[in-house]
Amino acid sequence: MSNTTKALAVAGAVAAALAATTTTVSAQAKEKCYGVSMAGQNDCAAGPGTTCAGTSTVDYQGNAWTLVDAGSCESMELPKMADGGERKGSLKPLERDLPA
Repeated sequence: MSNTTKALAVAGAVAAALAATTTTVSAQAKEKCYGVSMAGQNDCAAGPGTTCAGTSTVDYQGNAWTLVDAGSCESMELPKMADGGERKGSLKPLERDLPA
């Protein structure tokens, strides 16, 4: 095996190791945020009667979550509720904006 081939093999192995590390770090930098997804755009858990991803039926449905950057969920700016109250994301399921 020539030195060039060996160097390419080592470089490939290093690149693969870095890609695996980046993917793991990226996945860890996310958290479930309830009440922030638009209808049909949730990642999972859209409450009773639904199955999983894309099954929420109401904008900002409180029991449906979406993965967001860690630390950003509760500070996301969302439109006010119909009664004028603040609407915020939560790390736990919410009882607001549920389907009728």
